[in-house]
Amino acid sequence: MTNLRRDLGTLESYATIIGVLIGAGIFKVTSDAWTLTGPSVILGYLVLAAAILATSVAYSVFISTPLGLDPGGEYEHISRTFGGHGLAFVGVWLKIISYIGALAYLSRAFADYLLLGRRPAFVMPVAIAILLFFYVIHVIGVRWFGRVQVWMCAVLALSLLVLIVPGLFAIHPENYRPFITHGFRGFAASLPPLFFAYAGFESLAQTAGEVRDSTRRLPRVFLLGILATTVIYLLMSIVAFGVLPGRELAASAAPMTTVASRYLPAGAEVLITIGALMAITTSLNGTMLVPSRVAIVLVEDGLAPRWMGHIWPRTGTPVIGLTITAAAALILLLSGRIGLALNIAVFALVVLYFIHSLALLMLPR
Repeated sequence: MTNLRRDLGTLESYATIIGVLIGAGIFKVTSDAWTLTGPSVILGYLVLAAAILATSVAYSVFISTPLGLDPGGEYEHISRTFGGHGLAFVGVWLKIISYIGALAYLSRAFADYLLLGRRPAFVMPVAIAILLFFYVIHVIGVRWFGRVQVWMCAVLALSLLVLIVPGLFAIHPENYRPFITHGFRGFAASLPPLFFAYAGFESLAQTAGEVRDSTRRLPRVFLLGILATTVIYLLMSIVAFGVLPGRELAASAAPMTTVASRYLPAGAEVLITIGALMAITTSLNGTMLVPSRVAIVLVEDGLAPRWMGHIWPRTGTPVIGLTITAAAALILLLSGRIGLALNIAVFALVVLYFIHSLALLMLPR
């Protein structure tokens, strides 16, 4: 259908979904949510995992069909199910807007976490530099996207092992009491920010045009990738709340690094900071891919100008689509309206997940 190159395999697919999911959210949102519900954040991750797994069923079903050979994702699933472009067109623009907002947010988050309040004049240049770095990686070719994603995930995995394994032996059970600090209302209020940690799992669908044997591989990767991520979320939050009193955790600018400093040898917590940076960059790398792949399918349905979906023969990548994506994220980054963009992104994804799940229910039995 397209001239995209199928240079990605199973390893790159797992690195994509896990790398996107274990992003800035888990390293910061966990401590932020404590102020709403206390250590029951752990339960919140479990509740949301069930909802996300149920949502992912629709993706697995659609991707196991011939639609799983193309990068259209939700747009193709919804438009082919309902027999029209209207609802799908709205849904796909919600996705494009949300991912451009996420790109700007992640670029700024990388700079903030790297500098930690030092040299504020360097924050914006660093954010712009990391955004442009991943733009170049994607222009060079999807094979390099996959290689970089796998290596960054390997560093992230090492960091998580160093954080979690010794941390399980440094837990103080009294830190879990009281487990729910503000009743059901507080627990319910903690779920929307925690949802951000799971947002973006569906970006894997946009790799379908570049994964070998995608209709067989990707449905399994969706399920196991989300399950693996949930286990990591649970273990990280168990260690975080068990090692450090919640008030100290919430007050820290780099909460997981602060947790690790309680039981790791002096200087070893630097590896956790590197892991947090890798968590952000793996998300940024996966997020950069999505809008340009959606544009390809819009072009093929006559809903966007042909030049927008042009695939560069030399690299097999949609260079113009990638350039528009990076430019839009850069404008948003410079505007300083990232908080608003993030709120729009989360809302847009919730609406998109609902429409996509509805499409599954509309399939003939």
